[in-house]
Amino acid sequence: MKQHSFHIPVMGIGFTIDTPLKVAHLGIDSVISLVDDILLEKLRKMYCEKFELPYQEITDKFEDFRAKRITSYLNMVNKLAHQKFEALKNSSLETSQEIKEYFQLLPDSATLKQEFLKITSGDFNLPDLKKWYQEHLTMGSIDVNIMTKVDKDNYIGKEKQAVIYNDAHAALRGYANSDLCSSLILSAGMNPRLYSYMEHFEDFYPDNNGVVQKKIVLKVSDYRSALIQGKFLAKKGLWVSEYRIESGLNCGGHAFATDGYLMGPILAEFQHNRESYIKEVHGILMSALAQKNRSLPTASLPLKITAQGGVGTAEEHSFLLDHYQVDSVGWGTPFLLVPEATTVDRDTRNKLVDAQEKDLYLSDISPLGVPFHNLRGNTKDMEKQKLIDKNRPGSSCPKKFVALNKDYKEEGLCTASRQYQHLKIKELEAEDVSKEVYEQRWQKITEKSCTCVGLGTSALLAYDLDTKTEGTGVSICPGPNMAYFSRTMRLKEMTDHIYGQRNVIVRTDRPHMFMKELGLYMDYLKNKLSAAEGAMDKKQEKYLRTFVTNMLEGVAYYQNLFGALKEGFESSKNTILKELKREEEVLKAIHQEIGAMAVTH
Repeated sequence: MKQHSFHIPVMGIGFTIDTPLKVAHLGIDSVISLVDDILLEKLRKMYCEKFELPYQEITDKFEDFRAKRITSYLNMVNKLAHQKFEALKNSSLETSQEIKEYFQLLPDSATLKQEFLKITSGDFNLPDLKKWYQEHLTMGSIDVNIMTKVDKDNYIGKEKQAVIYNDAHAALRGYANSDLCSSLILSAGMNPRLYSYMEHFEDFYPDNNGVVQKKIVLKVSDYRSALIQGKFLAKKGLWVSEYRIESGLNCGGHAFATDGYLMGPILAEFQHNRESYIKEVHGILMSALAQKNRSLPTASLPLKITAQGGVGTAEEHSFLLDHYQVDSVGWGTPFLLVPEATTVDRDTRNKLVDAQEKDLYLSDISPLGVPFHNLRGNTKDMEKQKLIDKNRPGSSCPKKFVALNKDYKEEGLCTASRQYQHLKIKELEAEDVSKEVYEQRWQKITEKSCTCVGLGTSALLAYDLDTKTEGTGVSICPGPNMAYFSRTMRLKEMTDHIYGQRNVIVRTDRPHMFMKELGLYMDYLKNKLSAAEGAMDKKQEKYLRTFVTNMLEGVAYYQNLFGALKEGFESSKNTILKELKREEEVLKAIHQEIGAMAVTH
């Protein structure tokens, strides 16, 4: 049974790489990124030395080394987390700080906490108390994340390896072969080949009791995508146990903007269609299992709906749980300021503490070509600029996880690499373009940053591990919500804030999460409109019209939502309604502007 109503999502590559070792024994769910097997191997060595576990290095000379590194790291984390949890359950109340912390982190309203306080308020028998622990305490889930599109082909010499040795495929196999019974969170869109590969692993299938050892979770930002992917997997006999709905723009890391669909209406659509979805997709699943001659679950499988992206107050947290009936709420960015939960080097954490709205922006630095939340003044961008100043733009590309561009090389190049940027600039120099156009295109080429290294380096610095290969530059990708959290926090302070037992936000000008997202989408729309100015074609016109229409529908939804609320957001409700009216007028004006631009062209 889940003890907390929040979870800690994956953050970057290294920021939650060992979070389960910090919080799983306390009943908190968290997610490890499986992008960087080199980093996982370095941390496995460190932890094996710390806890005196046997360690044999898995070098790149081993067959299937990436999958084996991932399996070994996850098995180690699972073993250490369970040992920590068992020690907690077997400790005495008088001597164990962690057993006290377990209950202190729970909200005061939690039944488990109330039972514990009742049992320990009078005389109690220690053996009986330990028996109660065994029956009622649960660990947090040790979940993993795979970005489905980060699935680079791999080579031995010039020989291309089979698809199952691609990066995402190997990561999937590494998790599938591990001891974990948890969830695999798939993000960054649909990868049919990867989804089909899941059929090969027994733990992803439900047994006749409906139990799935390794659950499939899809991170999505709209219902249509969820339905398509859910049906695709169900046809293979695989059930999606959870849809993790993330705001398209009010989040950290990569931003997968919707076509103007806002989070509130998306959550409402999932809530409205939940039962019909289960009925429809469960039928597809049962048919597929029957065709495979597999065990048929005796009852419908459960479907969780969770939400994350920009949540910052207990009121917002409770609203998502109560109004939309989500099963859990993800709190990401604020946990970057909690050393007891995440792994961030001191200098970077200090930069996050000082960050204001102007320091947090949506950039084009990601080699994946997807908008990426960035922090101004991060040391990876400073490192990038030094190379540009030396007239040697681009990274040496030591890890090559996103070497996906095949314009110049069959094996693929990363668009942030020195080799790619050199070739691209050489091409540009051969073209007859104006100085202004040259500078614009040169800037577009050189702004890409080596994020696959930068997002993991912080963990190496935090643990004083060797960074000779990676360098010391750190990329960090907090969401816009970071501007409203302004100090390092203890884990207890953060959970108290989530549950409304204290407030760690001192600013009074923080907008409601839905309004912040609306503002981000307005900025995104205006940038798209500006880019189309002077050269709008029919495709752009259709896209912009659809975007504005969806946003207007979202604004109307929010006007009805907040206008009808009898309880909640009393202090900000009038401000929200006034802001919605202003944004509605702006959107109508933009709609007319699109029409005028279309006529002109």
